[in-house]
Amino acid sequence: MIKTPYWLLEESRLESNLKLLSHIKEKTDIKILLALKGYALWKSFSLVSKYLDGCCASGVHEALLSYEKFGKETHTYSPAFKEEDIDRVATISNHLIFNSTSQLRLFGDLAKSYNQNISLGLRVNPEYSQSPVELYNPCGVYSRLGTTINNFDKKLIDKIDGLHFHALCEQDSLALEGVVDAFEEKFGAYLNDIKWVNFGGGHHITRKGYDIDRLINLINNFKSRYPHLQIYLEPGEAVGWETGTLVTSILDIVHNGMDIAILDTSAEAHMPDTIIMPYRAEVRGASEVGDKEFTYRLAGNSCLAGDIMGDYSFDKPLKIGDKIIFEDQMHYTMVKATTFNGVPLPSIAIRRLDGTVEVVREFVYKDFRDRVS
Repeated sequence: MIKTPYWLLEESRLESNLKLLSHIKEKTDIKILLALKGYALWKSFSLVSKYLDGCCASGVHEALLSYEKFGKETHTYSPAFKEEDIDRVATISNHLIFNSTSQLRLFGDLAKSYNQNISLGLRVNPEYSQSPVELYNPCGVYSRLGTTINNFDKKLIDKIDGLHFHALCEQDSLALEGVVDAFEEKFGAYLNDIKWVNFGGGHHITRKGYDIDRLINLINNFKSRYPHLQIYLEPGEAVGWETGTLVTSILDIVHNGMDIAILDTSAEAHMPDTIIMPYRAEVRGASEVGDKEFTYRLAGNSCLAGDIMGDYSFDKPLKIGDKIIFEDQMHYTMVKATTFNGVPLPSIAIRRLDGTVEVVREFVYKDFRDRVS
């Protein structure tokens, strides 16, 4: 039996998502990359790499992970690169995407000197987004992400092979249509001078109800206008969506106006988006307050007063030692997890396609110690 807490990836669910992404590739002849910022469980890359074309990285470390563990295309973008990192990044990347014209001027030629085959790109800001949360809106007022048309220097078009935009956050293909229209309106004059366009991430492709046909038609219509362009998508969350759980145990139950179950995990450390985004994680066998007879607040085992997952109702009273299973905990969880308060990181386990469960990583005191000095 695996000691809690632990993340458990279900490879069969992961493959189901990957097959859907592969279907889109087949219908559109685009390339799809894994966004490592959202999902980086590299012990599953042997499966992911069968379906996707590579990874998009957010800097040196993710680029190295893509290069070493995925072994296909590596596309690297950062809001700002350090000169000292250009050598390593350029050497192992197929695409290097700059956030601003100033960074392109500073490091474009330098990157080419390290890798003459590298394809350079520029992230642009279409200044249009329907992002549901302003914290995650890359096209908001005063955004630092991407170059607006007013700051775009057309003289630099000869230095790049492609343009990149990213304006979605867990959204449907209808939202993407608006972004593509705004992008084409502002930057369409330059599309015949480049080789590729990257539509970024935030596409909630594997969510139930996502309009796959609309996405396929949108991409194919765009390609019909610009048949020379290679199109990329780079989902992260959509790859790991509903592919696994975080399994925890109840350590204690206290009462202060309501029953509070303290778990051997932490929202602050292990499920940060439940606080940052925020969103309510689904709990297996639980429901909204009032739907079932017994209500509990689920709380983390750190000193933060707000280390709370939420209030849930259950059919039966909870007791110390019971398992609490949080659904859909593969994306934006372990990539963000910390050891705040010394709370140990959950182990990582994978239920392989043949049904066997493999614990691929257990974290110990040394992992905590060596992070802080």
